[in-house]
Amino acid sequence: MLNIFEMLGASFFLVLMMMIFLWILYFFKKNAGIVDIGWAFGFVLAAWAYFFLGEGYFLKRFIMLVMVSVWGTRLAWHLYFRMVTSEEDPRYQEIRRSWGEKNTDFKFLMMFIFQGVLVIVLSLPFLIIGSLAKPGWHGVEFVGMAIWWLGFLGETYADRQLVRFKNNPDNQSKVCRRGFWRYSRHPNYFFEFVLWVGYFLFALGTPGGWLSVLSPAIMLCLLLKVSGIPMTEAEALRTKGADYEDYCRSTNPFIPWFPSDPLASSEPDQK
Repeated sequence: MLNIFEMLGASFFLVLMMMIFLWILYFFKKNAGIVDIGWAFGFVLAAWAYFFLGEGYFLKRFIMLVMVSVWGTRLAWHLYFRMVTSEEDPRYQEIRRSWGEKNTDFKFLMMFIFQGVLVIVLSLPFLIIGSLAKPGWHGVEFVGMAIWWLGFLGETYADRQLVRFKNNPDNQSKVCRRGFWRYSRHPNYFFEFVLWVGYFLFALGTPGGWLSVLSPAIMLCLLLKVSGIPMTEAEALRTKGADYEDYCRSTNPFIPWFPSDPLASSEPDQK
C-alpha cells in the first residue's frame, strides 16, 4: 500500500487534472462558475482516492467515503444546475472586472489550480481516516456522524428553499426570508461549516485526528472573511439595495437566530 505522502500526491494529481479540464471548458464557455463544481466534486475524488489507496480500518474508511460522496455530489449537482440556468456568478464577473483584460484566462487558471490545492488541504480528515483509522469506536465518532447529518440536511434544505424562492418570477430583486433564511442571512454557509465540524469529529477518534481541526477552521475563515459572506453580501447590497440593508439590520449573518425585528423579517416573500 502507498504511504500517506504518496496518497496525498495521488489525490492532488486527480484533483489537479480535473481542475485543468474544467479550466479548458471555462476557456471556451467563459463561465468561471464551473470551478465551483470542481470545488465540490474535488472532495469526492480525494475521498475515493484515500478509500482505495489507504489501509485504515475499512468500515471507517467506507463511512467517510459515503459521507463525502453524498455531500459532494449533491453540492456539485446543485452548483451545476445553478450555473446552466443563470449567467456567470456575479462574484466571478467582479473578479474579471478587477483583473482587467490582460492575462485574464491565465489568472483564472491559477485560481482553478489554487482551489484544487485548497481541496487537498481541506481533505485532511479524509486522508487521516483513509490511512490511519483503527478498529474500535469512540463516542466522538458517532457525534461527528450526527453533526455531519445535521449539517448536510440543513445545507440541502437551505439551498432548496432559496432555489424555490428565486424560481418565482414575482420574487425578482427581493430578499428571501423564508425557512432558514428568516433566521440567518447565510444558512447554507452555516450548515456547511457544521458539516465540516462533523468530519473533524469523526476523524478525532483516529490517531492524529486532532490535526484535522484545520479543515473546519480554514473553512470558517473562507466563509466569513474571503469568498463566502463578503462577496455574496457585496453583490446582494448592489442588486437589492435598501431591502437587503433592512435584512442585514434584522437578521444574523451566520449563526441562525430569531430576527431582531420580527415585523421586518416576517414576510415570507422577500429574498
